[in-house]
Amino acid sequence: MNEHEPDLAPASDMLVGTNFAGLPAPNRGEPELVVAADSDAAALEAAERIAAALIAAVERRGRADFCTTGGNTPVPIYRLLSQSPLCDGIPWQQVHFWWGDDRFVPRDHPESCVASFDDVLLGGGEEEHGCAPLPTSNVHPYATDRAIAEYRDNGWCAARYAEEMARQLPLAEGNWPVFDLILVGVGDDGHVLSVFPESSALDSMAWAMGVPAPTHIGPHLPRMTINPRLLEAAPVLVVTWGAKKAEAIGHVFGATRDDRRWPVQRTRRPGVTWILDEAAAARIPAKLRG
Repeated sequence: MNEHEPDLAPASDMLVGTNFAGLPAPNRGEPELVVAADSDAAALEAAERIAAALIAAVERRGRADFCTTGGNTPVPIYRLLSQSPLCDGIPWQQVHFWWGDDRFVPRDHPESCVASFDDVLLGGGEEEHGCAPLPTSNVHPYATDRAIAEYRDNGWCAARYAEEMARQLPLAEGNWPVFDLILVGVGDDGHVLSVFPESSALDSMAWAMGVPAPTHIGPHLPRMTINPRLLEAAPVLVVTWGAKKAEAIGHVFGATRDDRRWPVQRTRRPGVTWILDEAAAARIPAKLRG
């Protein structure tokens, strides 16, 4: 088995999508590109757009389903969302949080993608200010605590997540669950979600799947991820900053289109917004930066 090949969880026909030409074609055309002066400005731009998307979704259909990410990217965004003025305008009782991927560790583990959300947005850590009034029933993490307690694996955990999506989310044509907004970062190797270069997840039709621990990039932990095709079924916000990301982003916006080598390149398409700081955008061709 390829070291990046997903441990595909058994799924019913309901939890598997199909090829559908009506969804946006990945890795075709160009996204909206927003280059901010620094990481603080990029985080503010992202937080304001997320808040606006949540408000608009609740006004449109009475509920907002936001799929967030892990790592360091969402921390300053969560901080801004949990404080005035943004916190005051968001209808938190109708907002639901989901995760595109996570590590197969307990929820309170330092490497959990949910830990920063609990600490910063919900005010469970040492944050001095801010606490979003989000009902606990509106938070939908992967059931890692339950899986670990019951001696289940990450494939089982991914299958339970697909079932939760089936209960909660509307479906796009092609039988793909739809979020109102998906936030993702950019891996140093060009991965997106927990879909690494040459991953078999790029060929899967399962809504969610377990992924073996990567050996080429840390943390070396088993993962769960939603299918990257869900990035075609919803509006997507790609956010990252720092010079460390410049090389990968240069490849993503380069002349060669190869989303097996750089999976985050699937978000190089219309309908996606990229928010970067100047350092991260340094290798993007000037003609694309406008």
